[in-house]
Amino acid sequence: MSAESATSLLVLTVTRACNLRCSYCPTAKDGWPSLDENDARRALELFARPLEEGGFGGGAVKLFGGEPLLVPDVVRAAIAHAETLDSVRSIQVSTNGLMLDDPWLDLFEASPKVILQVSMDGRPEDHRRHRRSLPKVGDTYDHVAALAPRLARQARVVVTQTIPPATAGAAAENFEHLVSLGFRRFNFLPGYYLPWTEEQLAALDRSLRAMATRIMSRWDAGERLYVRNLTTRAPTPFFNTGLVVDADRTIHPSNVGLSGVLQELLAETRCGDLDHPPTARALEAKQREVNGLLARALPPRVWSSTLAVDAALTRFCRTLLPRWIDARRARAA
Repeated sequence: MSAESATSLLVLTVTRACNLRCSYCPTAKDGWPSLDENDARRALELFARPLEEGGFGGGAVKLFGGEPLLVPDVVRAAIAHAETLDSVRSIQVSTNGLMLDDPWLDLFEASPKVILQVSMDGRPEDHRRHRRSLPKVGDTYDHVAALAPRLARQARVVVTQTIPPATAGAAAENFEHLVSLGFRRFNFLPGYYLPWTEEQLAALDRSLRAMATRIMSRWDAGERLYVRNLTTRAPTPFFNTGLVVDADRTIHPSNVGLSGVLQELLAETRCGDLDHPPTARALEAKQREVNGLLARALPPRVWSSTLAVDAALTRFCRTLLPRWIDARRARAA
């Protein structure tokens, strides 16, 4: 797993607006502005600037939401500017997939720095069970499934399989369905910051063990299948830690304030804005406070469920890691 500096990630919450209302999504969506193109460029410049010049030294960038593709000019401007900055090594665009089309995929394919992360929950009945579209918005499963052949051919597309409590027992079958669509690069995301029952946690554990067995058998057969969870590590479950620029231009050490139930933490995590940014040292000091703030602000059952879900995902990764290393060595031999 990677051991990156806590300031080597820039998270741009380009908008909190979204065209879905997923049952498990905590993001507060209404009443917020969106960043503009100039905001995105300023944030990238600040992030890419060397530490000794008051910046953060660069690294990876995430374009986040809400649904980032609802502000297309900002996404295009961020990608174009990131291409000019040597210290920005990648730019991840996280999307529910509804806005994807051939022009977007042409743009992402042409950019060597873009990683496209598309959310899908699995079989259509389980995907649709939780992903609710706003009025006059299309069906997200049908739209992404129609694009699956092209998405699966692209080298830098990762599918995030979300695993809500209600469908945790079907996670292995949902994974197999996504594989049947042609996808081979995955990020697994159990439902954090939700109250899980003991039965649901046990179902999640069984499903993750079954998924690990199926993944390892594919590796043993020489199949290429990428699990992004094996190369990432975060000090706070689910949320991103780094230089976080929210949709209102404020700067935070984590995007925990995306959650509607945690918005009261925004005043405590704020450490500047694009006009008055913090130093890297000040941001890191704030980062050390985040888990304590969460433990204090969340209902005990939600926090304990989150820790249990995170522990289950950690066991899954620890099971896979030695075999993944062996598979990589076998391919290199």
